[in-house]
Amino acid sequence: MILLAIFAMSALVFASRYFLLEPALPLRLGTRTRRLLSYAMPAVLTALWGPIVMMPQGTLALTPDNPALWGALAAALIAWRTGSVLMATLLSLALFLLLGRYG
Repeated sequence: MILLAIFAMSALVFASRYFLLEPALPLRLGTRTRRLLSYAMPAVLTALWGPIVMMPQGTLALTPDNPALWGALAAALIAWRTGSVLMATLLSLALFLLLGRYG
């Protein structure tokens, strides 16, 4: 049953990607739909990192001793100042590891 669910979800994801991204197909999205879909990626990313950063042990941890919170704040600041995703990732990961080990 689980294998069937995995195959069904894979087929659904493939079909949605194929029908929306294949240039030879006559399907075109309207301006409003494209604008609406532009919010999907930030929403999914926030849903992924929010609980990891703010609830590392399952409870809300907005305290100064949370290394994930400091790493996320550093990543946001570095990305904003430099515009480099790679630099933001590497430097904030280094800060997270240092605070986790020595903090």
